[in-house]
Amino acid sequence: MSHDTHHDGHGHNEIEMPHATMRDYVIGFILAVILTVIPFWLVMNRPLETGPTVAIIAIFAVVQVVVHMVYFLHMSPKSEGGWSFTTLIFTLIVVVIMLAGSLWVMSHLHSNMMPMAHDAAEPAAIGQVI
Repeated sequence: MSHDTHHDGHGHNEIEMPHATMRDYVIGFILAVILTVIPFWLVMNRPLETGPTVAIIAIFAVVQVVVHMVYFLHMSPKSEGGWSFTTLIFTLIVVVIMLAGSLWVMSHLHSNMMPMAHDAAEPAAIGQVI
């Protein structure tokens, strides 16, 4: 048998890991600090009403997740042949479907199960003789 099982380091299946520089890590860190300090300031000083504050914090949270994925996890459409990005997109689609479906079911349960004001008066009217 002349089949060689020795791997000589010229692997054809090697995955190229993205190389990050210190500059990338510093940019990511600064962005993460800014995206943390601004919502913290909004909560501590309360310059806005509750609704806009919550919306701004949610937006900053999503942006911070993206910053962490790009600068610290090195996720991009080019990394790992695009598979990590494809997996992320698929995961996000599944999560959105699950959240939307859960909210839809809870909304319909709330509207169909909660007693209405006119429903509370009906049992008394049924027992009365006309």
